[in-house]
Amino acid sequence: MFATRLLNFLRPFALLACGLPLAALIWNGLHGQLGSNPVEHLIGSSGDWSLRLLLATLAVTPLRKTLGLHALARWRRFLGVWSFVYALLHLAAYAWLDLGLNLTEITHDLMTRPMITVGWLALACMLPLGLTSSNGAIRRLGAAKWQRLHRLAYLVAILSLLHFLLKKAGKNDFAEVWIHAGLLSALLGWRLHDFWQRGGLARWRERGASGCTHHGGAMGADIAPISLQRKRH
Repeated sequence: MFATRLLNFLRPFALLACGLPLAALIWNGLHGQLGSNPVEHLIGSSGDWSLRLLLATLAVTPLRKTLGLHALARWRRFLGVWSFVYALLHLAAYAWLDLGLNLTEITHDLMTRPMITVGWLALACMLPLGLTSSNGAIRRLGAAKWQRLHRLAYLVAILSLLHFLLKKAGKNDFAEVWIHAGLLSALLGWRLHDFWQRGGLARWRERGASGCTHHGGAMGADIAPISLQRKRH
């Protein structure tokens, strides 16, 4: 009971804390304190915070179930929304401030630079998650469909980490990459273990077998929730 009250008390402060990096970027930008290349700093910082908050979002369920902190469930959505906000800022800084919304250059980057391609894929997968983060979206989709859709967050995290790796590879700086990779591996490992413990693999096999033996039907027919860094020369 004390833990629940404490988490509920801290929740608005955590919500505001997620906006502090954005406030710092705005403050430093207005006062000319973003370094010698402010656009590059803005792109990198916004992408870094999007990835960090995405990993924090994915950590909510393991912490809630492992420690019995059920009040943490109320943290997951605002962490995910903030991650999406920083991803959109990341995109805006890259496409607008860096490339001036030049579609030719943006398309060229997308087609020729793997780092940019992966970043766009991550954002494309993240978009439906951000757009369905409201109570209205949950009601329209239904809880089960909404939960299945938001499992895309793990794919988004993998693509975002790959994007981050490709960015850091250019500078041969992998320290942060390994930290993030370790956290994501632990979260994915926990998810697989939880799936196994709940008999998810057995249910999946049963559904597959049922689909194969269904008369006149197709297999499984009965089977019923970033850094786009432009390299400077």
